[in-house]
Amino acid sequence: MVSKRERLEAAIAKDVADRPPLALWRHFPVDDQTPEGLSESTALYQARYDYDFVKVTPASSFCLLDWGVEDKWNGNPEGTRDYTRRAIKKPADWRELRVLDPEQGSLGKQLKCLELLRERLGETQPIIQTIFNPLSQAKNLAGQQMLFEHLHQEPEEVLAGLEIITQSTVNFIEAMKDRGVDGIFYAIQHGSYQIFDSENYRKFGEVFDHRIFEAAELFWLNVLHLHGEAIMFDLAEKYPVQVVNWHDREVPPSLAEGALRISGAVCGGIRRMTMVCGDPTQVQEEAAQALKSLNSRGVVLGTGCVVPVHAPRMNMEAARTAANCA
Repeated sequence: MVSKRERLEAAIAKDVADRPPLALWRHFPVDDQTPEGLSESTALYQARYDYDFVKVTPASSFCLLDWGVEDKWNGNPEGTRDYTRRAIKKPADWRELRVLDPEQGSLGKQLKCLELLRERLGETQPIIQTIFNPLSQAKNLAGQQMLFEHLHQEPEEVLAGLEIITQSTVNFIEAMKDRGVDGIFYAIQHGSYQIFDSENYRKFGEVFDHRIFEAAELFWLNVLHLHGEAIMFDLAEKYPVQVVNWHDREVPPSLAEGALRISGAVCGGIRRMTMVCGDPTQVQEEAAQALKSLNSRGVVLGTGCVVPVHAPRMNMEAARTAANCA
């Protein structure tokens, strides 16, 4: 019998084992406010659908709460929370951030979640932890508008803050290694030509991304998520990851085109709105089309981002059927 790791490693090698791997992930609002709640909801979700890897999806504030942000669940269909208080108000605030202890506070709670989840799922289930890149964390600390005002007015102050954010993130990843995690899901929200040109992303994003990947290099399952439109797909070509995920049904390149440009596997093929508003037949048709475009090789069947929390059960099961029948 093929293990989930073997199935994923075959896809990473641009091959296929018994079938293509499948992974769909979602937020668990309210439950995500405690390590016990998030680990239990994630484990129950995995028990129902049996995905080839489990992506642990805390609220984006999990890495920021100890710097003073506050957020609230307001019913967003993606399961995300709204920020009600930012930690950065003026350029000088960036230098006031301190490097966080990953064993304490909110980061410590997330490590506890990973411990509980590993206990629930056993040793062989691949588990990856969501990590927001430093620039994405900076956006959530200040808000998008204020971040860009500070980048324009006092870029050196922001760079100082990014150094602190990066070191805190590296320390958290180092602490994760004792919790049996298999990799990171690295979310980049500013790798878009609608937001930055290449030169500025190199200065404010890429230099810090590389330090995160250095910390994560011993993991075997690192997934890169390029969020949004007009994405800088060249990042996927040079970053040391095993799987690349983007909104392939909404923005270029297509899944098949992207696969030609990277050394590992692509992840996608199903439109998120099909998971919500379509029916099982439409889900299976999209999945089959995506898998056919790659001969089922080098692909993890999934969506381009989180599945909204109200996606019907029958559509979720249809994705499983599509993977099993490939």
